[in-house]
Amino acid sequence: MAQHFSLAACDVVGFDLDHTLCRYNLPESAPLIYNSFAQFLVKEKGYDKELLTLTAEDWDFCCKGLALDLEDGTFIKFAADGTVLRASHGTRMMTPEALAEAYGKKDWRHCVTDKHCASNIDVPCCSGKCYFYDNYFDLPGALLCARVVDTLTKQNRGQKTFDFWKDVVAGIQHNFKMSAFKENCGFFFPEIKRNLGKYVHRCPESVRKWLRQLKDAGKVTVLITSSHSDYCKLLGTYILGKDFADLFDIVITNALKPGFFSHFPSQRPFYTLENDEEQEELPSLEKPGWYSQGNAAHLYELLKKMTSKPEPKVVYFGDSMHSDIFPAHHYSNWETVLILEELRGQEMEKAEEAEPLEKRGKYEVPQVKPLNSSSNKWGSYFIDSVSRPGNAKDSLVYTWSSRRISSYSTIAIPSIEAIAELPLDYKFTRFSTNNSKTAGYYPLVHYTLGSPDTDSKIILTEK
Repeated sequence: MAQHFSLAACDVVGFDLDHTLCRYNLPESAPLIYNSFAQFLVKEKGYDKELLTLTAEDWDFCCKGLALDLEDGTFIKFAADGTVLRASHGTRMMTPEALAEAYGKKDWRHCVTDKHCASNIDVPCCSGKCYFYDNYFDLPGALLCARVVDTLTKQNRGQKTFDFWKDVVAGIQHNFKMSAFKENCGFFFPEIKRNLGKYVHRCPESVRKWLRQLKDAGKVTVLITSSHSDYCKLLGTYILGKDFADLFDIVITNALKPGFFSHFPSQRPFYTLENDEEQEELPSLEKPGWYSQGNAAHLYELLKKMTSKPEPKVVYFGDSMHSDIFPAHHYSNWETVLILEELRGQEMEKAEEAEPLEKRGKYEVPQVKPLNSSSNKWGSYFIDSVSRPGNAKDSLVYTWSSRRISSYSTIAIPSIEAIAELPLDYKFTRFSTNNSKTAGYYPLVHYTLGSPDTDSKIILTEK
């Protein structure tokens, strides 16, 4: 495989919508999502009203890359080899001694093979008895579930097993079912409609110009989102303008990812839409347009016709490893660009507030935060320290999430605007087995990652 990746070499450029083209104002959207589910659990399912009260410190629990054991209420963070790095029962973190006793000499019970299963499959468990949190829509739910475990444990004097997940799923259905936006039901969509600008960032003009540049260069542009068409129209119009659909040759809503990529050979059919309602079932996709559901295989057949190529090269931008990056890479063999807001950093946020992106130098590389800046409870999303009883010093290891990024992403970027002013033939260094685990991050980084409590360091150097 070539060491470099370039958009100029791609025939088709595809995008997810939420947290990819559409950036949310996370300090506002996270509490909204949390409250949408908490209100449902309290008002509809009778859970403790304490769930409705949050402090600023509570949000430190949120960290992408955690798995929830649905049976015993334990949250777990994995190393790249599948071993357990940290764990909590509800929000209560386990001590190193308790961690060693629970996981030090045996595999996690939901792993189906050996301790390396987490680094070789798309989720670290295959038993259906755990849930993996890997995107910003999910994360508020992690905090809520942890607090549910806390309250149930307190109420029931050390309860060991739990059955709350069915109520969480019911809350998801209540707030995000296909008719929720139109019916104005649930807690999420009514508030989004009232105050969209509070929760969503408009795309800068550089991104709109870049999307037009892709089409002018002969690229087929595709929007593939699991959001329904009515919500997609609301977001698209706000972030890109009333003519946003003209920026894409094909728009696919209610795509039901990851099944859009992974369901084979029983693929879901495409449907036509009228007034945001699904109409005719299509045996195949014959022409560009706006569709609902569908599958990557039928889409690819249309892309062959549109590009007049037997194997058009596709790249897909997305923020979720589970729903976007892994399935597009593994099942469809597409190039993948992971949107990773952890790369933005406080310095970058301050620079953006002070000066619009359009006014900065075209090839200026913004400063990004050190990759170990993160949750005090869980540590870095990318690396973590291993502390074992009897060892004087900790050592730093890559996390399972970091391993997935380098395994399934072509490159990882903080946002689309971070590359929108680069020429289409710009050559990005890709992740590959021949490069370091950090080669595919853009902007390129050179950091010493260490812990204040240890002399161990991992040097990440890009030249």
